[in-house]
Amino acid sequence: MQSTERIEGGQETSRVTVRVLFFGAARDAAGCDETAVEVGTPATAGTAFATVLETYPELRRFGRALLVAVNQEYAVLEAEVRDGDEMAVFPPVSGGSGAGGTGAELELPAADAQDFFELTTAPIDVGAIARRVVPHRCGATVTLDGYAREWTRGRQTLYLVYEAYAPMALGEMQRLGHEARARFDIAHIGIVHRTGRTEIGETSVVISVSAPHRRAAFEACEWAIRELKRTVPIWKKEFYEGGEVWVEGEGAANAGAPGTAAR
Repeated sequence: MQSTERIEGGQETSRVTVRVLFFGAARDAAGCDETAVEVGTPATAGTAFATVLETYPELRRFGRALLVAVNQEYAVLEAEVRDGDEMAVFPPVSGGSGAGGTGAELELPAADAQDFFELTTAPIDVGAIARRVVPHRCGATVTLDGYAREWTRGRQTLYLVYEAYAPMALGEMQRLGHEARARFDIAHIGIVHRTGRTEIGETSVVISVSAPHRRAAFEACEWAIRELKRTVPIWKKEFYEGGEVWVEGEGAANAGAPGTAAR
């Protein structure tokens, strides 16, 4: 609820309340899932983020690596925030280097009714997803099966836990689907990602692409997994004997200020 307060000289200034969500290692540092901050107007993502850092100084250990989203879209710090807006604060997604731009502007076609973008806590049946849609005009379906590996940098992993900023993750998946259609001659694309506990050898993500010709399907599938790991807000925690750790995205330590690399 927007409020006003009187300052010296009898003038009044407006203040807005922003709901703030924390994800991944940022949530661990803050010690909570969410909070609310009040900032004076004109309010921006930057002023709200500065207030968050004052309230939760442990977040400063991330340096310039944290990213910001406002109302489930990546935001620059200059972006305006309004009373009741939702702001998310999180580290780069697992396997990615933050939310980079998409390059040249593309005319994005409407998603085909056969496309699908999903999160699930249940085990994934790769074969069922690969054959979920087989358009008559297509000659190939390329399916990527990403699964939990046991060894990483010489350390044995016991299991993984995936966490997602669900509404934003689904929106980013759909955006990737739209852009894949604009970039490649494909008929359909489906993305399913696991959340929650995932055992070693279990599938964590499936991307299935059908196309009239296999080359486009291969190229679209490779592009989609690269972009998913770069922009879709899903984080991975590795559990191993004697400890656990959030997997930081590549280049997290050298990332720019929150939101500066965002679309």
